[in-house]
Amino acid sequence: MNEFIGIYTSIALLIYVTCLLHIRRRMRLPPGPSPWPVIGNMFQLAGSPPHDSLTKLSRRHGPIMTLRIGSMLTVVISSSEVAREIFKKHDAALAGRKIYEAMKGGKSSEGSLITAQYGAYWRMLRRLCTTQFFVTRRLDAMSDVRSKCVDQMLLFVEKGGQNGTKTIDVGRYFFLMAFNLIGNLMFSRDLLDPDSKRGSEFFYHTGKVMEFAGKPNVADFFPFLRCLDPQGIRRKTQFHVESAFKIAGEFIRERTEVRQKERSDEKTKDYLDVLLEFRGGDGVDEEPYRFSARDINVIVFEMFTAGTDTTTSTLEWALAELVHNPRTLTKLQTELRTYFKSPNQKLQEEDLPNLPYLSAVIMETLRLHPPLPFLVPHKAISTCHIFNQYTIPKETQVLVNVWAIGRDPKTWVDPIMFKPERFISDPNPRDFKGQDFEFLPFGSGRRMCPALPLASRVLPLAIGSMVRSFDWTLANGLNAEEMDMGERIGITLKKAVPLEAIPIPYRGS
Repeated sequence: MNEFIGIYTSIALLIYVTCLLHIRRRMRLPPGPSPWPVIGNMFQLAGSPPHDSLTKLSRRHGPIMTLRIGSMLTVVISSSEVAREIFKKHDAALAGRKIYEAMKGGKSSEGSLITAQYGAYWRMLRRLCTTQFFVTRRLDAMSDVRSKCVDQMLLFVEKGGQNGTKTIDVGRYFFLMAFNLIGNLMFSRDLLDPDSKRGSEFFYHTGKVMEFAGKPNVADFFPFLRCLDPQGIRRKTQFHVESAFKIAGEFIRERTEVRQKERSDEKTKDYLDVLLEFRGGDGVDEEPYRFSARDINVIVFEMFTAGTDTTTSTLEWALAELVHNPRTLTKLQTELRTYFKSPNQKLQEEDLPNLPYLSAVIMETLRLHPPLPFLVPHKAISTCHIFNQYTIPKETQVLVNVWAIGRDPKTWVDPIMFKPERFISDPNPRDFKGQDFEFLPFGSGRRMCPALPLASRVLPLAIGSMVRSFDWTLANGLNAEEMDMGERIGITLKKAVPLEAIPIPYRGS
């Protein structure tokens, strides 16, 4: 009996693999490692962070690669050539969003610019970003707000470091700055100080959302498990989403009450004003006439989660790389401290174009440590053909491994070295605006990050101010070369070991 079972099992497995190979040949899928029955290529992804595992696999199977993660068909892009092809020729076909189970079943994936499927409602949100939120005139008008938030961060750091005698968790202070910045953009007010209980709770819940949403979830790979939620990821994520929504709702109500009492047409409108005063279509084609309270809550929540987490991780990586490379830190400090005649002068946004090495440090940080190593996963909303050679079927998940592209030795000399000079010495340096496909930390095409104009101002202003205002040493006599520069990933790419350092105030030479 056991022999017959073994024979039938072997025949079934043979038929399964034969069918997969036949489908792959017929559909001309991109090459990839042979999948196991049922589990697909899961074993090939074990042992390293997923962006690293997929980079290693792409070296064997090519820059466009097919994987089956359980039942989920995934195509991974790992080179600038293929990225150019998909964003230039197939952007519309691949403009969908792959929504994981963690973000389903609640409010967190509906009405969101990041996760909304490509269509009329998404286009309306995108238009709002480009014409209201991140347009140049509004960003220029709010430059003083950003300077205030950075100056406040410097005061918090000096206080926390107790005049150069105490180690601080650097990422925590970057988060406070980013959170208060979004608070001012949304509600025209600071929302946090280092001792804020409500802010700490919001930080905790939003961090948990990002953590759980980034965890591998078997329910994403095996549809029959979705109703069971065996790891509890969807349940846990939605609990933290609801908790964060409750706190955000309190901020919105407080701001709305102040707005009603102190309404003035003379002041610069904040983002909440824009949302409350929005008047769109007539409800046809999914574009609402006005935003509901729920819509506003979703947009606010997304602004805080996306804006604080990506900003914090990038700034922490930038300072970590500078502390890890003391010569680079000294070079940047020299540029910053010699630019100003007086140590009492503050770094302003209008100074940034005159500080090329500061800009290069930000660019190099984004190359090595893109905040979203796969961007936000795309989904094929229609079947497309790449290079007239490979087929990407409808509903396929598409991952653009910008971490691998930024470290490609065919493009970058000494690709794993932190060398900001590469963005200065190159006569045609690449930028991150979506047209240099060797360098795509913010993506490209329709689903490119709409907040890039804001990020390009905040990142150099914040890191430049921290480096100019403080000298940095590691605690307990730790040498720079001994720093742990390992990575961990939820949705964003973070340091495995948070950066802890001593800020020593710079008083001028």
